[in-house]
Amino acid sequence: MRITLKDGSVKEYAEAKSIYDIALDISEGLARAACCAKVDGQVADLRTVLDRDCHLAVCTANDPEGLATIRHTASHVLAEAVKNLFPDAKLTIGPSIDTGFYYDFDHAPFSRDDLDALEAEMKKIIKAGARLEKFTLPREEAVKLMEEKGEPYKVELIRDLPEDAQISFYRQGEFVDLCAGPHLMNTKGVKAFKLTSSSMAYWRGDSNKARLQRIYGTAYSRKEELAEHLERMEDAKRRDHNRLGREMELFTTVDVIGQGLPLFTPKGTKMLLKLQRWIEDLEDKEWGYVRTRTPLMAKSDLYKMSGHWDHYKEGMFVLGDEETDKEVYALRPMTCPFQYFVYKNTQKSYRDLPYRMSETSTLFRNEDSGEMHGLTRVRQFTITEGHLVVRPDQMVEEFKGCIALAKHCLTTLGVEEDVTYHLSKWDPENREKYIGEPEVWNETEQHIRDILTELGIPFVEDVGEAAFYGPKVDINARNVYGKEDTMITIQWDALLAEQFDMYFVDQNGEKVRPYIIHRTSMGCYERTLAWLIEKYAGKFPTWLCPEQVRVLPISEKYEAYAAQVLQELKARDIDATVDNRSEKIGFKIREARLAKVPYMLVVGQQEEEEGLVSVRSRFAGDEGQKPLSQFLDQICEEIRTKEIRREEAQDK
Repeated sequence: MRITLKDGSVKEYAEAKSIYDIALDISEGLARAACCAKVDGQVADLRTVLDRDCHLAVCTANDPEGLATIRHTASHVLAEAVKNLFPDAKLTIGPSIDTGFYYDFDHAPFSRDDLDALEAEMKKIIKAGARLEKFTLPREEAVKLMEEKGEPYKVELIRDLPEDAQISFYRQGEFVDLCAGPHLMNTKGVKAFKLTSSSMAYWRGDSNKARLQRIYGTAYSRKEELAEHLERMEDAKRRDHNRLGREMELFTTVDVIGQGLPLFTPKGTKMLLKLQRWIEDLEDKEWGYVRTRTPLMAKSDLYKMSGHWDHYKEGMFVLGDEETDKEVYALRPMTCPFQYFVYKNTQKSYRDLPYRMSETSTLFRNEDSGEMHGLTRVRQFTITEGHLVVRPDQMVEEFKGCIALAKHCLTTLGVEEDVTYHLSKWDPENREKYIGEPEVWNETEQHIRDILTELGIPFVEDVGEAAFYGPKVDINARNVYGKEDTMITIQWDALLAEQFDMYFVDQNGEKVRPYIIHRTSMGCYERTLAWLIEKYAGKFPTWLCPEQVRVLPISEKYEAYAAQVLQELKARDIDATVDNRSEKIGFKIREARLAKVPYMLVVGQQEEEEGLVSVRSRFAGDEGQKPLSQFLDQICEEIRTKEIRREEAQDK
């Protein structure tokens, strides 16, 4: 057989060989470093025997697949450690993830002391260096093995597989786990690891199933890499919006109100209002939108007409019972069907299109309690939602315009470099999830593909992530812990106009079905605020800050001048306060810095006599004395242009 390596060279063998033996034949160093391999592009275990011509790339810890294999092996070491220290724990699943690995157990919650003890046990297992041996069993023998070991979750997983399946296991010493692999050759390959946290999880992600305990960890091939990762994680904790947003008094939650229903304090509310006013002015004055205001709920009839009742009912808050109540209502999870009737309120001709509607929409979605986190996943949220009703010949250019508006918003917020673009497609293997014919889906997906290519936007394609009525562009970003969330979405809809009998009158007086673009310009306000908290670690651009200036009189003798400065700041619509506490000026400055206020204006005798302010900023430290009028002009221009000033020096 001929084995083509990734450098293009070819190895020929007269008999079948395992990937590990081929790596050893290439060099002992490669075999020692090997974690897994890719055979014709597919990830494979080192124990895999090759008996045909193929392309082979051996993966080390420097490759994503190799690092994932180290982490997957670490998850098995963790499982063995848990069984050693907590024999009654039941095993479920333990995959590698982007930031490390986790394993779910049916057991009581694990404390930090438990995690420390498990780390010590894992080190013993790794030091012993047991080989990981792969073996397979027929389905019924596999079931019997796991039943004998008292692992009911493994039995359930096996029974879900076809009856004729050969089930693979890995053995390390006395420990055996159900797994498809790949894995390292022995446990000593896990050279640097850390158990980072534990939390509750549901079996198979279903809140109706068993509550499990998930242990998170990470692993690397070198201790230096682990140390760098742990430092990044500490920085992530410092930036975590769920922690920092509460510390900065931007939002809070209360158990008696409910999970996923945040309360915004005056500071957080002010930030949300600044974002809202900006977006509404931007859309209405510069991008040609008309603004609507629609109900927060509707009868189930509306959602049945749109298809949401069949495709999305489980995610809705339903008010009433169809079997007993004459009318059943539901809180709206989206605005589109409401805005369709705004469009239909008057007859439209081809001259009236595109008809761009936008609304600051409060929506409700019945999220799983296990999925909710801070402001990124909530049950009530507000979104910059819009729907463009367009002629088919306008669709491509209007879709490009929606992308341009989204990019403008991202650039203004300073996050344009932090996003990835995704073409979310339908899954032809799951037809019941979607409406419409395959040719419509293929055509619309190709239009979006062509648009992104023409605009020079790199993108990936995700099968099965489309809305039930059409493909879309999802603009995603990762939070500080690496979890990816969709921030902005732009959807192509060639189907729902038919269901709502929407039309326009063309040049010939004929009724024609329009196309619809569902889009957000900035996305969800709550999720965007969470993103900005983490992006800027609470040090927001001046225009967004709930407190832009704090006036600091040196003593009570200058409180009158401080009040005069405050009055002039407010007259220019600058959010400012005065710190009149009987504290030393150094203390006041430190307090303002901790509050992440962009500008501090220190005022004393000279400032009062000469109409000056001593400016200290978050960006350049001591900026010296300036006439108050000059400072006002400068900060107003910074706010007007939404400038993002970078920190030049530490304030001293």
